[in-house]
Amino acid sequence: MGAAVEPGRPMFFCKPADAVVADGLDVPYPSATSELHHEVEMVLALGAGGRDLPPERTAALVWGVGVGLDLTRRDLQAQAKAKGHPWDVAKAFDHSAPVSALRRLDGTLPSPDTGLRLTVNGALRQQARLGEMIHDVPHLLAALSTLFELKAGDLVFTGTPAGVAALERGDRFHAELAGWAELHGRIA
Repeated sequence: MGAAVEPGRPMFFCKPADAVVADGLDVPYPSATSELHHEVEMVLALGAGGRDLPPERTAALVWGVGVGLDLTRRDLQAQAKAKGHPWDVAKAFDHSAPVSALRRLDGTLPSPDTGLRLTVNGALRQQARLGEMIHDVPHLLAALSTLFELKAGDLVFTGTPAGVAALERGDRFHAELAGWAELHGRIA
């Protein structure tokens, strides 16, 4: 999206619990926006927590994985960015985090070759391999643990590949973490 990324400094934001939408359910088009955008992401479900953790201890926190969409009111985000304001209203709104069923891990995270993809109305919008992520899971969770105490039950979205774009009412989406999880839904 044209922004510089600092490899050692991931950016975080929070979503409320009512942001989660289960697989197969309709996602209401949110109010106060005309630019709802999708961002497909691997989702980590934590089974344990901690604070100020080194990267080598964080993979053991992950109970399971899924795939989700980080929905963003892009027009509100752009307005907030232009004024140096927080992005809360652009990111943390009702129904802004559709998530697949979670698949329990056997102690091993998906490999760097695992594909992440999103189609909208059958057309490919986003596609990448996990190995292309700027921040790997151990370092992402370690950095997050310096800002928040991680807890069992937390869901952590891990970042999106290129190709974010607008969604319209009636659009059907299919997100996939290849071999691990799938998410289907419709913007209502």
